[in-house]
Amino acid sequence: MPEAFIVEAVRTPVGRRKGTLSGVHPADLGAHVLRALVERAGVDPGAVDDVFFGCVGQIGAQTGNLARTSWLSAGLPQHVPGTTIDRQCGSSQQAVHFAAQAVASGTADLVVAGGVEVMSLVPIASPMYVGEQAGLGSPYAGIGWRENFGDQEVSQFRGAELIAEKWGVTREDMERFALTSHQRALAAQADGVFDGEIVPSFGLTADEGPRADTTLEKMAALKTVTGGGRLTAAVSSQISDGAAALLIASADAVRRYGLTPLARVHTLAVVGSDPIDMLTGPIPATEKVLDKAGLTLGDIDLVEINEAFASVVLAWQKELGADPEKVNAFGGAIALGHPLGATGARLMTTLVHQLRRTGGHYGLQTMCEGGGMANATVLETV
Repeated sequence: MPEAFIVEAVRTPVGRRKGTLSGVHPADLGAHVLRALVERAGVDPGAVDDVFFGCVGQIGAQTGNLARTSWLSAGLPQHVPGTTIDRQCGSSQQAVHFAAQAVASGTADLVVAGGVEVMSLVPIASPMYVGEQAGLGSPYAGIGWRENFGDQEVSQFRGAELIAEKWGVTREDMERFALTSHQRALAAQADGVFDGEIVPSFGLTADEGPRADTTLEKMAALKTVTGGGRLTAAVSSQISDGAAALLIASADAVRRYGLTPLARVHTLAVVGSDPIDMLTGPIPATEKVLDKAGLTLGDIDLVEINEAFASVVLAWQKELGADPEKVNAFGGAIALGHPLGATGARLMTTLVHQLRRTGGHYGLQTMCEGGGMANATVLETV
């Protein structure tokens, strides 16, 4: 089967809620990374076969097929189509999967995969809440859903609490993990680790989320999300704004356009998991992708697993025995932020650049997703 290569990957800095990027229209933010992507790759944008973009909050400014409006807002050729994907938090990782599958199937040679989310403008779950307020119903009110799952709460916060309980993850465990996330992100910024992957955007040159003043004592003083629970804002991903994009190419396109591959998309997997626990999917997704790849976790040099909540990553580590030093070595969403539909592409951009920078051979990316799902991807440097 034809191979799929990542030949370029860029991202905006991740802006914090109501921060520097909060006033940027989502299509303009998406357009910004798209222009940077084709310029850095040095390809004719007219040669791109398709654009896959992730976006979760598809309402208001983020409707109208954001992949298409971002591409057109960038002033790029009108004959190039685009489609917008919602696989919840894994939307732009799924965009990479669809792009790689299109290339590997031989139906496309150059495909853009990415995502954008401006959560300062479109808060999480806006389509559901606004729809309910407008009398359009709830996704969990159907007869079939109630027959299978009753009327119990369906939320990522509950899922994260259930995971902490099931795997014996304490609040203190999560706070120590969160502090490490900030420390790693700050160290990466100080060392210029992200410089090669970030495109300065609308006056912002660095991620706004990492907090140099956070301490375990400050975290311990915060109220929990629910009474008697373990989760606080400090151990959860930050509300953020951002965009990222990658260019996926066939071997023929690499030769034809004189491109330099950064990595090969080695193996893909996606799984479903319990929709109430919701966030356990990275465990079976990792097992599935490694089995398909013929690899073990010990073969992996760097792991990027989304820090939706500290309990998700800590349970994954406990279950699979992962080396913490290889996991989110440059910080994660607790420090860097989680702009929903952009995060999968942001993680992939960081993973491919840092594999190259550190001399790693195999990289793994996985992330939990609303509804009980998870994507997993193995990259191989070339």
